[in-house]
Amino acid sequence: MRYEIHGTVMQTLDVHLSQGESMYTESGGMAWMKGNVEMTTNTKGGLMAGLGRKLAGESLFMTTYTNRGAAEALVAFAPEAPGKIIPVKLGPNQSMICQRDAFMCAESSVELTMHFRKRLGAGFFGGEGFILQRITGPGYAFLEIPGEVREYSLVAGETMRIDPGHIAFFEPTINYDITRVKGFVNVLFSGEGLFLATITGPGRIW
Repeated sequence: MRYEIHGTVMQTLDVHLSQGESMYTESGGMAWMKGNVEMTTNTKGGLMAGLGRKLAGESLFMTTYTNRGAAEALVAFAPEAPGKIIPVKLGPNQSMICQRDAFMCAESSVELTMHFRKRLGAGFFGGEGFILQRITGPGYAFLEIPGEVREYSLVAGETMRIDPGHIAFFEPTINYDITRVKGFVNVLFSGEGLFLATITGPGRIW
């Protein structure tokens, strides 16, 4: 499998599949395709797995695209909103925690599940609710993130405070919590609301 990302503001992803290779995406995620591509739509993992993905912002059914021909096939995917397509290469059992609806597509070896926030405050006030997405390797996964994306690496104990709507995805070693904005005037007039997300290393965050 090889891929190309095209465009700037409204990017598209071209995935080139060799014979027998496959990619899966949520229902309606494919933009166009070329070659001897077989489509298979199911709940991928069973009904409970499908319901979990639904809670995490994806569709109940997933569609898998497999190249059944000897020649290379093309499957293209397009995001729902302007932003960036981020490729994530995962090793065996390596995971990333993503915002709801971030998943775009992945190799069939990658598992997509829901992820619960353990802290009650983070779930209520963290901007995305209790449920996020977890992708686990091995293989490539592609995320669609609205807007531009920047990456930071935090050492152990290092902290950032972030508007929760600006968290795209992060490594599981990151500790996620929420902090109340101090000062009555700040709460009312800063435009940042009552709570900020508190991210503590070690780990990377996008």
